[in-house]
Amino acid sequence: MTVAVMKTKAEQSFAEGFNEMRATLPGSAAVREAREGAARRFEELGLPHRRIEEWKYTDLRSAVKEALPARTGDKLAMTIADVIVAIGPLAQIDAHRIVFVNGAHRPDLSSRGSLAGLEVESLASALEDAQATESALSGFAGQESNAVLALNTAYMSDGAVVRVHAEAELEKPLLLVNIRAGAQPCFAAVRNVLEVGAKASARIVEAFVSLPGAASDGQINTATQISVGDDARLTHVKIAADDGSAVTHLANWIARLGKACEYRGFQLTQGINLARNQIQVVFDGEDAKLDLSGVFLGRGGDHVDTTLVVDHAVPGCESRELFKAVLDDHSRGIFQGKIIVQSVAQKTDGKQMSQALLLSPDAEFDSKPELEIFADDVVCGHGATCAELDKDLLFYCQSRGIPTDVARVLLIESFIGEAVALVEDEAINEALMGFARGWLSK
Repeated sequence: MTVAVMKTKAEQSFAEGFNEMRATLPGSAAVREAREGAARRFEELGLPHRRIEEWKYTDLRSAVKEALPARTGDKLAMTIADVIVAIGPLAQIDAHRIVFVNGAHRPDLSSRGSLAGLEVESLASALEDAQATESALSGFAGQESNAVLALNTAYMSDGAVVRVHAEAELEKPLLLVNIRAGAQPCFAAVRNVLEVGAKASARIVEAFVSLPGAASDGQINTATQISVGDDARLTHVKIAADDGSAVTHLANWIARLGKACEYRGFQLTQGINLARNQIQVVFDGEDAKLDLSGVFLGRGGDHVDTTLVVDHAVPGCESRELFKAVLDDHSRGIFQGKIIVQSVAQKTDGKQMSQALLLSPDAEFDSKPELEIFADDVVCGHGATCAELDKDLLFYCQSRGIPTDVARVLLIESFIGEAVALVEDEAINEALMGFARGWLSK
């Protein structure tokens, strides 16, 4: 007997929305074919739900009630001053800046200095080129069960294609700004492709922010494909900070690391009502180093889920993961981290830690660390902690004349500061703490 699964209103709306706008989406014939295939795949899979093991804590089928219309921000009236307001602490960083509004590239709001060793192109333009198309779609290989990525492939409207030339050393960070703006709620699908050549060095920051006065509702589906060449160094930071009351942020990072490279990734999530950050990293070359860290801050009814898989597929690589959560009111945080060590990946060194600070008895933190080890000469471990503010430390601060509210903020800053400090760029580090302090001040 065949049991038909009823489609939810949101699933039906996503399918109908794609059918209505498929002719207007950018790309060559090959891209259109890929879009069609991804749309069919999403229709087969539907939104992930709790019966799928890796989604047991985040039931999108129940949480996403409707699909917002896809609107681009290419015609919205905005100024550089608006961009400065939207990015907040990031405005203090001396950086190349590429701006997107509601999923559409805005050259008039972007700023670039010298681009020696760096190529940046709009994805909408790049999808007409066969090589760029292959790069933009390569992350979909092996992700056939990823419904969120399938939806992104079907709808992707724009993004940045970034190529750092071999042996280039970028003097300034590259800031990819994605702004949610306009009074009308909308859905935006953005895809970025980051390629760092052999022996190159770069710092790239993705920011997902909102302009004051933007609709309280919003849906963002973003995917970033990262390729780090042999002996290259990449610091990659993502900030998702919003003031909307009903914003959904679904993100995928898919990274492949070359021989003896170093990849430092960091994610900050705050002010998002429903967030799911998925990270997948595969070691392609020996002796590579990975440092993944992040902070997620939740209050009210926020639901923030970070799920990652690190695949040690070659020998001699090192991975470190440290994620911190601060949860208030009845918010909920989830961390699912899996380290896989393949049978050939001898001499692997992998360590993982998740820590949560609960500011309310109604807050919840779910941690699910996993190790799958098929090699015998490895050093691997994981851990998780969950606690409230230390009353002794709080009393210590109060006994020295520090007001209770100030003492609480200082202790929270100290807690998350351990993870933020792993971003070794001083200006980016300070901007991250600026976002966190803004959240704490509220």
